[in-house]
Amino acid sequence: MKNKILFITSVLLLFSVSVFSSDKTSRSNSSSGDSLSVISSPDLYPLALKWANEFRAVAPEIKISVMQAAGTEAFSLDDGSDLGFVSQEYFSTLNNESIWKEVVGRDVYVPIFNSGNPFLEEINLQGISSDELSRIFANPDAMNWESLVENASDIPVVFYLLNNETAKAELSEFLATGSSLITGTLVESGKEMVSAIQKDIYGIGFCKLTDILALENQQIADNISLLPIDRNGNGKIDYNEKIYENLNSFSRGVWIGKYPKALYSSIYTVASSKPSKDSEVAFVKWVLTEGQQFITPNGYCDLALNERQSKVDELIVSNVDIATPIKGNAKLKWALIIAAAIVFGGLLVDGVLRSLRNKKEGELVSDRMARSAFNINSVSLLNGLYFDKSHTWAFMEKDGFVKVGIDDFMQHITGAITQVKLKNPGDRILKGDPILTLIQKGKQLTLNAPVSGVIREQNQALSTNAALLNSSPYSEGWIYVIEPSNWVKEIQFLSMADKYKNWLNNEFSRLKDFFSSLALPVKADYAYVILQDGGELSDQILSDLGPEVWAEFQTNFIDNSK
Repeated sequence: MKNKILFITSVLLLFSVSVFSSDKTSRSNSSSGDSLSVISSPDLYPLALKWANEFRAVAPEIKISVMQAAGTEAFSLDDGSDLGFVSQEYFSTLNNESIWKEVVGRDVYVPIFNSGNPFLEEINLQGISSDELSRIFANPDAMNWESLVENASDIPVVFYLLNNETAKAELSEFLATGSSLITGTLVESGKEMVSAIQKDIYGIGFCKLTDILALENQQIADNISLLPIDRNGNGKIDYNEKIYENLNSFSRGVWIGKYPKALYSSIYTVASSKPSKDSEVAFVKWVLTEGQQFITPNGYCDLALNERQSKVDELIVSNVDIATPIKGNAKLKWALIIAAAIVFGGLLVDGVLRSLRNKKEGELVSDRMARSAFNINSVSLLNGLYFDKSHTWAFMEKDGFVKVGIDDFMQHITGAITQVKLKNPGDRILKGDPILTLIQKGKQLTLNAPVSGVIREQNQALSTNAALLNSSPYSEGWIYVIEPSNWVKEIQFLSMADKYKNWLNNEFSRLKDFFSSLALPVKADYAYVILQDGGELSDQILSDLGPEVWAEFQTNFIDNSK
């Protein structure tokens, strides 16, 4: 009887939706999908307006209107706006967990110093902690370089501070001290700050990251360096704190969480639900890609390249077609049917949700039980193949062409591969060039070529069955056939199975250090996928971790292998 009720309820719900739908009159397709209403918090209004104007040039068929919220209390999506742009300050006032949000940029404050500082080497090795800075602000008599860096002299430190409340509040939170204790030479603008530090080799300043970027090339201004922050206060810049070499490393470090959270905040695009209209999705994707170039000129920081792609991949379009509404007195009859259907539907939904929840919990337990330990004995290495440190292999066929693929280690790392991006036959590649992108639900790793040559054939089976890379990495899961151009020389840099196994042993040690030192934003339910009891790594270790961890793995274990 219960099954019959559920069946009838489902039929009623489906039928009532088709009857009461309107011909392109729902919100998802209202305005023919060609109009977009955007509201912005006051601080982001110039940027939102710039985005809208630039997007009109590439998509003139979409009409965008941008409205500025009157103030903190006035910002709301209840006025019918499709999307909003809001800073973290304003977002906190929305206080609505159901709102969809996506980070599109950041507002980052950085400590800077002169690149000609005589203690440059010591500073870069030791870093400076927030506690050390707090102590010398609390004790002006100790405001010298000797108090901050070992082997330095007692030459006074000159602090330059922006004369605005937001900057003072950011610095006060970072130092965990009252703003009244923070004193120094006040400057009125970021430009003035940069100029002062460029002239003072003993100066330290706190300003926006965008203040120190040269407009002509978006690189750090001459004679200016980022002051490395010793987050754990152990007197040295550890491996997982080395993010200050260049802007790309720094941006990635902020994204992954290696930079103090007190010194940056996010700017978001928000909506009442995940974007579904074509115009919404197109605009948000554009903001996350081409639109990033307009963030820095407006005083904010753009996203790291890998972060942009992962966010674009997460956008899922879900359009709903709606039919013509019924008319006349029949509406009342169907209204009653809908009411009844809602009652039964509630029971149905509740049952389904309970079932899914129980199933999910069971899957997590089952997954934890099923996943084995991941160590050198887990990895299959086929004799006769040449292996490269990019976790690829190469094998010369009798016709002189070289077949290449990925090693078994890599598929154990990623877990189930859902999609691949391949190069085309005829493409010329060099050893170390990007050759293949492995994708799992939007998260991705890009592997490099083990040899140079011209791609003559790609494994087309991978486009419809990427899981072959998991099940048969050395046979059915091959990637390309390449006509080599420098085979004799390049095989000297490749390894046979036994030697490669010894190298992989070192990789396992690095893996443990990597996951131990990385500040992972992982729920307790998924802790088991990292380390099992006894300190063993778990198989498919990246599978349940976020795109920021994949990006860090890319940097440390693939890019550094070139």
